Amino acid sequence: MIHKILDKNNQEEVTSLFTSVFTSSEGEKEGRLIGILASKLSSGTDNEEIICFGTYEEGSIIGAIFFTSLRFNQDIQVYMLAPVAVSTKHQGKGVGQALINYGLNELKNRSVAVAITYGDPSFYSKVGFQALSENVIQAPLKLSMPEGWLGQSLTEEPIPTINERPTCVKEFDDPVYW
Repeated sequence: MIHKILDKNNQEEVTSLFTSVFTSSEGEKEGRLIGILASKLSSGTDNEEIICFGTYEEGSIIGAIFFTSLRFNQDIQVYMLAPVAVSTKHQGKGVGQALINYGLNELKNRSVAVAITYGDPSFYSKVGFQALSENVIQAPLKLSMPEGWLGQSLTEEPIPTINERPTCVKEFDDPVYW
């Protein structure tokens, strides 16, 4: 497996991966929704506000993740991990965990303080995420499933309390994803 930072040139293969994976696991409607989100995120990938990491095996993409910046009025770097896709035939083999750990290490190297995600606690706890109260860090929009709001410090310090609602990248500024 090879992990690498992706760019706008990878939009087609990333979109295809997310569409296929989410259609297979969640149905055609969700596959289309997340495929469109992945396409928009890919087209906006700038390696700063929107970062995409991919895993390749034998020259083909088998996994991809996005980290997007959450912006606050204070000087702290917080990124949100979402969405995540691993090709159906490679699931359950640690590909997603390895890719997420690769991405988290890249964020640490960029002096990012906190990583947030919104998803399945049983999966994300395997890579260090823990339940996060919105009293500590709020989500950009209202959460439909607050138990899925998770975070981890990427420094030696605990996650700081931030008393403001962040803004997210425009691609996520839609209640349908929350």
